[in-house]
Amino acid sequence: MDNAHGRCSPEGEPDEREKDERNETKGVFTAMTTMNPALNRIEAKPLDWARTACDALITTFAPTELPPAGRWHYHQGVFLESMLRVWKMTGEEKYLLYPKAYVDALVDEHGNLLFHRDELDSIMAGMLLFPLERQFGEPHYRIAAEKLRQLFRTLNRTSEGGFWHKDKYPYQMWLDGLYMGGVFALLYAERYREPELIDLVLQQWRLMRTHMTDEATGLLYHAWDEARRMPWADPVTGCSPEFWGRSLGWYGMALGDFLDVLPAGHPAREELGAELGRFAQALLPFQDAATGLWYQVVDKGGRTDNWLETSCTSLFLYTLAKAVKHGVAPDPDGFRQAAEKGFAGLSARMAFDADGRFVMPGICIGTSAGDYENYVTRPVSENDLHGVGAFVLACVEMESLRDGRDVAAG
Repeated sequence: MDNAHGRCSPEGEPDEREKDERNETKGVFTAMTTMNPALNRIEAKPLDWARTACDALITTFAPTELPPAGRWHYHQGVFLESMLRVWKMTGEEKYLLYPKAYVDALVDEHGNLLFHRDELDSIMAGMLLFPLERQFGEPHYRIAAEKLRQLFRTLNRTSEGGFWHKDKYPYQMWLDGLYMGGVFALLYAERYREPELIDLVLQQWRLMRTHMTDEATGLLYHAWDEARRMPWADPVTGCSPEFWGRSLGWYGMALGDFLDVLPAGHPAREELGAELGRFAQALLPFQDAATGLWYQVVDKGGRTDNWLETSCTSLFLYTLAKAVKHGVAPDPDGFRQAAEKGFAGLSARMAFDADGRFVMPGICIGTSAGDYENYVTRPVSENDLHGVGAFVLACVEMESLRDGRDVAAG
């Protein structure tokens, strides 16, 4: 039978007709794409890299095959959001239609979709709905957005009102959640005139800043356990013990996007801007001098078992560029130099396979809060979607930093 995730056989696998349709869809997008195995690393602009990364995944996966296949998930959300930014910057239709095909396969004509209803991660892919509704005017996008918006009314909270990251992590706030739910909420507030959502987002941010900031480094810990029940929780502060790169990247990206969306006259803009500038400044001492990248555990680059990680580096470049864009960088020239050095080192890490497809290495897989060993022993992957999405977003912001073209979420 047909459902929001396609037709399935009794065993839950796609039937032959659906496989044929997926192959046909993949073929359509592949035909729209020209591979560029001869990309000149020296002359290539950030936008060239963004296109190359997007095209590699377009020619590898039909939209519904993006892993984890057939799911409404933030991995696809981050990557497809980055693709929509490329569409906004270039006007190339395939970068709009590919995300649309993903959403339309999972959201039916009534706005129904299947998603986990106990976690902030489910909300992030909802960012795709706003530009699609604006561009195509189809009502099911807004209906789906309304369903995701309702989660803010039902998610469990700490005693101070902070959202649990997921039900399986009770009384825990994670930095990741600020991006996963916060940008969607501000876009929803802007599009559908619910200003109370702005106050909600600011509340979540202030709780994280209060409980998770380390005054010595200016960085923020990955997670905070109000109940102090987790083995990693400091018995006094409740914080996890390490500064994990990608979680810090989500935090920085959230701040930059918040300033993109928050109304010009809102009284919190100055406070948010000051935090973006302060946080971005705190990242600079930990940039690797030799490569321009940042480490998996950000402040412990001197340890031999720690390693340079590409997705957090991408998100930090995004953060630095946003700080310059919004005029909150304490040292704009220094921020630009750090961003350019990071981008040169990052793009030097990128590779191409035998078929000329872009390959992004060195991406930490999804990671829960934990101790130092937890982070440095995590497996690495290639072309993990939230890694490639982070890289493409960094490319778009670096292009904007160089030429002044501005694109934003929503």
